[in-house]
Amino acid sequence: MAKAPVDKLLEKHPNLTHSLDMKVISHVQREKNEWFVNTLMVDNHQVPFKFTRKKRYRDLTGALVNLTYYPTSEVIAAFEIEYMKVVRIKKA
Repeated sequence: MAKAPVDKLLEKHPNLTHSLDMKVISHVQREKNEWFVNTLMVDNHQVPFKFTRKKRYRDLTGALVNLTYYPTSEVIAAFEIEYMKVVRIKKA
């Protein structure tokens, strides 16, 4: 039986987390250079989930999604902001 792509990712990178059926309560897209930065807020999580795409993504507000992500942070205006970097997203 062949392994799923998610299983292969999790083996290579142990700091990844794979979550199923997460409900999106907010989805915002903004353009930055030639990319679209997508920010999701997920039910029962206080930290935003971010990913980038070359094209606009469909609105995910209210949808259930499967996410593969890892924690990271960035400095904005001298404040360190924690967020989850999404490496794989799929509508459930």
